[in-house]
Amino acid sequence: MIQLLFGLIFAEMALIVAFVFKTPLRKLVVMGLDRLKRGRGPIVVKTVAATVFVLMVATVYNVVAIQRRWILDEAEVNPTDQVILATRLLEASLMGFSLFLALMVDRLHHYIRELRIRRKTAEAVKKQNRVFDDNRSPAPEEIKVLEDEMSKLRGMISRLEKHLAEKSKEASSAEANAVALKKQSEGFLLEYDRLLEENRNLRSQLQSLDRQFSFSDSKKVM
Repeated sequence: MIQLLFGLIFAEMALIVAFVFKTPLRKLVVMGLDRLKRGRGPIVVKTVAATVFVLMVATVYNVVAIQRRWILDEAEVNPTDQVILATRLLEASLMGFSLFLALMVDRLHHYIRELRIRRKTAEAVKKQNRVFDDNRSPAPEEIKVLEDEMSKLRGMISRLEKHLAEKSKEASSAEANAVALKKQSEGFLLEYDRLLEENRNLRSQLQSLDRQFSFSDSKKVM
């Protein structure tokens, strides 16, 4: 147990040293911790930390119980109990120190990541400011190119306006023709109605004449 805790403490100290100095190793460590904090990594780390903390509390409780027993019994201290007490104290100290170093590693990783994000943001802002300054004071060649493009666009706009005027004239003439044709068709319809009415009148007159002739013929026969 003590050897495992010593190995854990040395590993955490190595991580802290890697964070302190700006080397390619720090980038690898930051990338590794970033991946560790994704998915189920934080849950596993918190579970291990809670287990170590519970073991530390239990070890401290055993140390306090041994010291209380010595005080209450008022007997001579057994060398075996002294060794057990020293071992428990060492284990509790190592567990507490490992938890403290783990917290330091987590905070250093967080601060380094925030620092990198702020640096990237500052660089992006600087680039935007440079682009804005470049756009604000363009070179004479760029101004000439822009003027040429503007003259081309103005020519295209004038041509489009002329084309639009021609199309509008054609549309207005077509609309006038349509109105004239509509009026002419209305006149034709009126004339057609008048002719129908005259046809009906003529038919009725013919029918009446036929009836008169047939009535006169019947009288002569009688």
